[in-house]
Amino acid sequence: MNRLVFLGTGNAFATKLYNACFAIQQGEEYFLVDGGGGNGIISQCEKANIPITSIRNMFVTHNHSDHVLGAIWVIRFIGLYMHDGIYKGNFTVYGHQEVIDFIRYACMQTLPLKFTDKIDKRIFFQAVENGEEVSIQGCDFTFFDIYSVKLKQFGFKTVLPNRQIVSCLGDEPYNAKTAQYVRKSDWLICEAFCLESDAEKYNPREKYHSTVIDASTNAQELGVSHLIFYHTEEDTIATRKQTYMQEAAHGL
Repeated sequence: MNRLVFLGTGNAFATKLYNACFAIQQGEEYFLVDGGGGNGIISQCEKANIPITSIRNMFVTHNHSDHVLGAIWVIRFIGLYMHDGIYKGNFTVYGHQEVIDFIRYACMQTLPLKFTDKIDKRIFFQAVENGEEVSIQGCDFTFFDIYSVKLKQFGFKTVLPNRQIVSCLGDEPYNAKTAQYVRKSDWLICEAFCLESDAEKYNPREKYHSTVIDASTNAQELGVSHLIFYHTEEDTIATRKQTYMQEAAHGL
C-alpha cells in the first residue's frame, strides 16, 4: 500500500490545526516529513493510526520551529521504544546540513542519556545535498534546494513502487529553478496560505507564501496531475476544502 497521510495542514501560528506535516505509507512502514512544532506530532500519529514504531525514516525540510521541533519528540519516543525493546531496527533523519546539525544539537542538549546513547548506533542523521538521490524504504528520493528567501529549505521528489511521482515544495512558493524535479508530478504538495480574495487580509506574498490561484497556476504550467495544498490559514476550516478547490479549478 502507498498512501499519503496528512498529520497537519496549518501554518506556523495554527491553534485549531496542527502544523504542516505528513507521512508516506509504504506497506507497514512510514516515511515522516516534518514534525510540526512540538509533541503534538505524537497525538497526530495516534489519531491517524500510525504507530511510532513503524516510522522508519524522517525528512525535515528546514529549521523553522513549526517544522523541526516535533522531530525532537519523534526521536525521543523512538529512543524510548528502542530502550524498552519495542522498536526494532534503525531510524534515520534526513535533511540538509543545517537541519541535521540543529536536530543533533537539540537532542544532545534536551534528551536523557538513555535516548541519546542510541544516536549513531541505531538513530542516524544523514545530511543530503541539493540534487542528491537516495534509496529509502524501497523508493528513490531526490532532495533539492527550493531556493528559499528566508531560510535554507529542501524539498523532495520520490517515485513510489506504483510509479506515481510525489513531490514536495515545502512551505514557500514554487521557484522555477526546481522545475526539473516537480514537472509532471502525479502529486504535488505545496503551500497555499489563502484564497486570492483573502490576500489583502493575510498578505501572503509579503510573508513569501502563495495564494491558491498562484499555486494552481504554477501546477498547470508544470503539468501536475494532482495538487495538494497545506500550510494554510485556519479561519475558514468549515469552507476551506470547497472554496480552495473552486479557486484552484479557475487557476487550472
